[in-house]
Amino acid sequence: MVLIWEVTQACELACEHCRASAEPGRHPDELSTREGKAFLDDVREFGEGQLVVLSGGDPMKRPDLVELVEYGTDAGLSMTLTPSGTDALTRDAIEDLSDAGLRRMAVSLDGATPERHDAFRGETGSFEATLRAARDATEAGLPLQVNTTVCAATVEDLPEIADVVADLGAVLWSVFFLVPVGRGRLLDPVPPARAESVMSWLHDLDERVPFGIKTTEAPHYRRVGLQRRKRGRVEDGDDGSPGQKRRAGIVAGDGFAFVSHTGDVYPSGFLPEAAGDVREDDVVDVYRNADLFEALRDRSRLTGKCGVCEYRHVCGGSRSRAYATTGDPLASDPLCSYVPDEWDARHANVEGD
Repeated sequence: MVLIWEVTQACELACEHCRASAEPGRHPDELSTREGKAFLDDVREFGEGQLVVLSGGDPMKRPDLVELVEYGTDAGLSMTLTPSGTDALTRDAIEDLSDAGLRRMAVSLDGATPERHDAFRGETGSFEATLRAARDATEAGLPLQVNTTVCAATVEDLPEIADVVADLGAVLWSVFFLVPVGRGRLLDPVPPARAESVMSWLHDLDERVPFGIKTTEAPHYRRVGLQRRKRGRVEDGDDGSPGQKRRAGIVAGDGFAFVSHTGDVYPSGFLPEAAGDVREDDVVDVYRNADLFEALRDRSRLTGKCGVCEYRHVCGGSRSRAYATTGDPLASDPLCSYVPDEWDARHANVEGD
């Protein structure tokens, strides 16, 4: 179970792909420190060690961030952070967060050079600030994760970014395939066939690098791995990504929930359909019982290719991308190029009739 809390929408950057369409100032209706602590108390119902990812905007814009990390840690939660690469992410700030109990820090890297990364992030100096923060986090004893967006503007940089991820000593590379929401609607995604080749390349890479690899909003990475195993391209019993077996199947609303800066509960930050409000509702109850979440967990309700796909129980497609492109979170994921046998046969019958 992955729970994301967007603690603020404020951020100094103007990233081209920003889901939150972040602005420099904080929203007046953000959850307060008291409300945030009450929310974290409710999160404990998910179980000891529940993962909480503090995101934004830029979480560093909240003056109570260290207090919230410490409170969540004392409550038995596993608190992690995805800050923006700005000058606010100083060595002292990182050490304070580490002392408060932070378990992991994730930085974003969307270009292999200062010019390409900074252009994507909309701020000169973001590349150097990100690398500096990454090294400071490692020195503070924090496991480091690197997040990268895959779209037409960044896909050619992926091999070089992977080298930087290795040089930084990261434990995980999270590769996010663009969903057209927020400012990301103005970006060009990679075509389905290119996405497929990138995922196959990531499986090859996973076999030889010291860090783990996972995808975000691209659960068909799991399907690609299983097909590789069937084709005998990897040893029997290994789908090419051992760590991915544990993470497989998580999609919006199914092993994943998102709480906005104003308290709305979404299946994902990329699927902004509210199913509750933590000011009035228990987030655990919303996740377990809200109609939208229940529908997203029922793979038999998927439609189109995803609905008949033999891999739907280990993949399920990006529900966020389906919603962003069709308005229906149960529709097929348009990024997937795979044609299930049943879908192929069904359409062949229609053409024959």
